[in-house]
Amino acid sequence: MNKFDSTKLPTRFNNTNDGWLVQIYNGERRLLCVLESSHAWSFLLGCGFGLLVAVVWFNLANQSPSRTYEPATTPPEMWVD
Repeated sequence: MNKFDSTKLPTRFNNTNDGWLVQIYNGERRLLCVLESSHAWSFLLGCGFGLLVAVVWFNLANQSPSRTYEPATTPPEMWVD
């Protein structure tokens, strides 16, 4: 019977270290900024939250009474001095 070999087991990947990385340099080859996958997820979550707020705000604005000026239909009273 063969001995147990732990190197043949399927390995689990650590997804926190995997992914993509974008480094942006200027013309003088100086590093300007670094974008990681977590930045993209944060941006997408912010866009989703902003869309949710916009939809809720739009629905609340449509349900509120109109605040536009409507002229009075009764004639003004006469002032007597």
